[in-house]
Amino acid sequence: MAEEKAAACEYEREAVPERAWLGLKSYVGQFAGEHVAGTELMIGPLFLAAGVSAIDFFAGLFVGNLLAVLSWTLFTAPIATRVRLTLYYHLEKICGRRLVVLYNTVNGVMFTIQAGAMITVSATVLGVFFRFRMPELSDTLPTGFGWIAAVVMTGVLFSVVAAKGYRVVAAFANLVAPLMVVMFVVFGVVGFRKMGVTGLDTFWEVASTRIWTGGAPHPGQMKFTFWHVMFFAWFCNMVWHIGMADLSLFRFARKPWYALSSAAGMYLGHFMAWIAASTLYAVQLQTDPANTAVLPGPLAYNACGALGLLVVVIAGWTTANPTLYRAGLAFQALVPKASRAKVTLLTGLAASVTAVFPVVIMKLLGFVALWGMVLMPMGAVIFADYWLLPRFGLRRFIAEHARLTVNWAAGAAWLASVLFCVGLLAAFGADKIFFVSLPGWFVAVLVYVALSRWLQSLLPMSV
Repeated sequence: MAEEKAAACEYEREAVPERAWLGLKSYVGQFAGEHVAGTELMIGPLFLAAGVSAIDFFAGLFVGNLLAVLSWTLFTAPIATRVRLTLYYHLEKICGRRLVVLYNTVNGVMFTIQAGAMITVSATVLGVFFRFRMPELSDTLPTGFGWIAAVVMTGVLFSVVAAKGYRVVAAFANLVAPLMVVMFVVFGVVGFRKMGVTGLDTFWEVASTRIWTGGAPHPGQMKFTFWHVMFFAWFCNMVWHIGMADLSLFRFARKPWYALSSAAGMYLGHFMAWIAASTLYAVQLQTDPANTAVLPGPLAYNACGALGLLVVVIAGWTTANPTLYRAGLAFQALVPKASRAKVTLLTGLAASVTAVFPVVIMKLLGFVALWGMVLMPMGAVIFADYWLLPRFGLRRFIAEHARLTVNWAAGAAWLASVLFCVGLLAAFGADKIFFVSLPGWFVAVLVYVALSRWLQSLLPMSV
């Protein structure tokens, strides 16, 4: 009984003890399962809809994914494996309870919306069977009762698994990850063959002239270049690595270098899977140029039949599970005495409600960039608090030591960074949303360090 209780413990408000640390295998499976996922069948086609060229697409994906792996390895995991706290409890020690309540609310809402997008992906499978009207690129509202019912049923199923805790989430990902990888390879092979690729000698010609042609984007979509692709590939997971959300996951890791396992997700998912999904969309456009709908269920069904539909369901599940788990941790941190499992179930229901509105999934690239821009500054605060403040003779975790309910240095850094990014967007255009977070990160670090020196100079020396 004691062992079962320990296994169920998620250590929401304490450092993870050594007996609960996990090996490399858990993280390889987790990243492969989470990033070789149903949303890849949305993101890949959206690149194609943005009129990207083949050279920009392939080069941008390679460089951007490498930067993402390095961000997890050099930024997130070293702090996670030294402190071993959830993101939310870690921030509470730095920022104070009241500021973290605001951050957790924003973060939880963003995670919930993203989980809803993943629920949407899997719900498209039911549309293939029951033939109810599904959303198109231009839709923002629910398209009918059938769509609503499919989304809610899918969301409830996903929420039950996420409520079981990280070990169950990781075990499920490990179980299905190999199938996901194999099936996306199959999707790519099928897509390339239908587009006319017969071997390596014809690959680049077909890729550059028939798939990623660099033409005009579809109506309502922005034009993508190498820089758009690179920064999106790097920053689509900004909340997790530079934003430090994956402190909550890597606190279980035995070694910080386990973060290199993120390459399993970046290059099998955000490289191979996006390429494969793009080819399926190219096949759809070749068959019917007027059919610009981006729907994972029909795309997979056209490629591999019923097995393709099964892959979409499982792929959406493996992505929604850890996202709902993170959202549950965010909301549970607002009410520490509440059961994390119950909070996660309620979060899943909320995600299901958001999922019936297709506006997020159809604008997924922009939403992910916005999410990173809004929450990235707190990752910069964590980085500066752990690595830089001691170099200036300042205390880490000042809110805990001084019993502050609000660390105004952290709050000002967050606000200044977001306002700086918004100012850049106002000056240079909303299509620059993929680029503004990088300079915003440096603004947050500089403001936090400068104001921390001032704030701590006002506190009693005993602090």
